[in-house]
Amino acid sequence: LKDQMKLEFIEIEKISKHVRKIYLNRPEKRNALCNPLRQELFESLEDLDNDPEVKAIIIAGKGSCFCAGYDLSYNNKDDLPYHTGTTDGFWPRHVTDGAFRIWDLSTPVIAEVHGYCLAGGTELAASCDLVYVTNDAEIGYPVVRSMSPPDNQFFPWLLGMRNAMEMMLTGESISGEEAASQGFANKSFDADAISEEVTKIAEKVAKVPSDIQAINKRAVHRQMEAMGMRTGIRAGTEMQALAMHSKSTQEHLKELASGLKEALTKRDKEFGDYRTKKKD
Repeated sequence: LKDQMKLEFIEIEKISKHVRKIYLNRPEKRNALCNPLRQELFESLEDLDNDPEVKAIIIAGKGSCFCAGYDLSYNNKDDLPYHTGTTDGFWPRHVTDGAFRIWDLSTPVIAEVHGYCLAGGTELAASCDLVYVTNDAEIGYPVVRSMSPPDNQFFPWLLGMRNAMEMMLTGESISGEEAASQGFANKSFDADAISEEVTKIAEKVAKVPSDIQAINKRAVHRQMEAMGMRTGIRAGTEMQALAMHSKSTQEHLKELASGLKEALTKRDKEFGDYRTKKKD
């Protein structure tokens, strides 16, 4: 791998001998997730996982934010990066399949989050082993206001019942500092320091032999699975699929088809946040 490799939608940087950094590289779209980007991301993660030299992987975003969610202008039934049966409710199952593809990698994966980390962006970050955020990051799932609960329902597992319930019932975002205190993230840092701090952590992770680190990861995962995390998140996909058949969701989907920006503005304007927030 060269020191830097740029694909169409992601960029891979060689930070050091044992650390690689994957950038989501659609800054003009706030790194919105579409299937071609996801194809490159998953292929790169799996290639790096198979590289004996790589001992830690960082995922970050180019431009103003980590990831503002899924690209709703893209037909997500096209060009799926891996197979999921496309019967009713396939999308949340497909998203969860992807989360566990990251979860099950042997190499530790670290999310470096700045700016917006919304909807599908939160699901991507939550799939990583370690999560570090800027103090002023905005982390939220506004989709609950107009469409459905998350495809990947990790919030109760990471934030606990009360904090998860507040996010699900309001759709409001939390700051990076709140995310760290509530359990979504490990720590928060100043925006100008996060890359350096995450690199330091990745280098520490990389000091442990890869075969031991793979077992260390699985040791934690097996405990979470014994408590039902994998089963619970899988079960949550059926709730998301059910929500898609509700009257309110069907009306919102029609609004999205008529005008994406207008529909999202309508969703958030009563709350005065996200795209409707007044600029200082």
